Amino acid sequence: MSRFCAVLLLVATPALATTVDCGRLLDVKSGKWREHVSVVVDGGKFSAIDASGSSAGDHIDLRSYTCLPGLIDMHVHLSDQQSAKSYSEKFRLNVADYAIRGTVNARKTLLAGFTTVRNLGDGSNETIALRNAINEGLTEGPRIFSAGKAIGSTGGHADPSDGYRADLMHDFGPEHGIINSPEDAWKTVRQHYKDGADLLKIMPSGGVLDESASGDNPQMTIEEIKAVVAAAKDYGYKVAAHAHGAEAIRRALVGGVSSIEHGTFMDDEDIALFKKTGAYYVPTVTAGQWVAEKSKLDNFFPPQVRVKAATIGPKIQSTLGRAYNAGVKIAFGTDTGVSAHGENAQEFALMVGAGMPAIDAIRAATISAADLLGKSTELGQVDKGFAADLIAVQGDPLADVNQLRDVRFVMKAGVVYKRP
Repeated sequence: MSRFCAVLLLVATPALATTVDCGRLLDVKSGKWREHVSVVVDGGKFSAIDASGSSAGDHIDLRSYTCLPGLIDMHVHLSDQQSAKSYSEKFRLNVADYAIRGTVNARKTLLAGFTTVRNLGDGSNETIALRNAINEGLTEGPRIFSAGKAIGSTGGHADPSDGYRADLMHDFGPEHGIINSPEDAWKTVRQHYKDGADLLKIMPSGGVLDESASGDNPQMTIEEIKAVVAAAKDYGYKVAAHAHGAEAIRRALVGGVSSIEHGTFMDDEDIALFKKTGAYYVPTVTAGQWVAEKSKLDNFFPPQVRVKAATIGPKIQSTLGRAYNAGVKIAFGTDTGVSAHGENAQEFALMVGAGMPAIDAIRAATISAADLLGKSTELGQVDKGFAADLIAVQGDPLADVNQLRDVRFVMKAGVVYKRP
């Protein structure tokens, strides 16, 4: 074994048993603090809680800190980073460039306290490769659930040559996630299974950052959406739907998706469908605020994108407030890759600003996110048998949720990646 491989294995292999002594621990279900709690970690999982005075293995002293479960961001794009150069970089960067960026951004995300993410769309399945590399201990990053390439229609938000000149446009098909019929839908789901995706992400509405005219028009039929969902069930996939417009949200919910991302223009009919179907809303307020701010700058966005960013971006926070007050289930997601990687936790303050209590915002990034992932017995809580994902901050995030922007300790699956 090379010396390099030996170092990697030492980093990636958890100790047989470790005790973490927390000054206090947040029980996310009850919303209450547990004072002076010791947590025993064994084999990458929590094996005992409140084991005060335990002598199991090594001790990590966090008695001056506040401990919480590792955070979960349900909407990121690790291999992307939006900037004023993004529209020209598409013609200069290779897949390898995006893969390397994804590796750097994954580490930033993990060190910010996000131990699990859903990556909802990339260009060439590079985040599937990144997931595999992290799982093998070759690099550091959060636990990734990758959708691979997003699924949409010709000329829609998922079409990678949208806005190009005619000789550079391509008539992409199901292999690249572009569908125009229920039959295409079945083929692209099977291709995603072949590619090794963990879930699916569809684009039934227009979006902000592509170079088309509309950010909210419907771009997939109900029949196409239902076909994606039906095929997904055969392969054990959940389906997330990017949707800004009310009609696209309605079609996606009727079609059976598990979550709506952004949801900007949801109306009362949509809210009723959320509650009827039990689908989650993933608001991504951070991305909305980010594009709204950048729309004020000259020459940052192409003209048509600038108009969409100024129209759609500022509305998402108030939509979240309406949805929360109506009892819609909320899961935490940022659309980071639009905004800066490693700054995911700024979403918490925006959620509180929309009217969510801090504890519910934290639940959205722990137990609710785990439920949407289908991992509610494995992730999102500090409890016996759960993955040993633990973070620590200095202050009280229930009193000041911005404390979560300054994470001092990060453990994922029993491995410590950041210490005070």
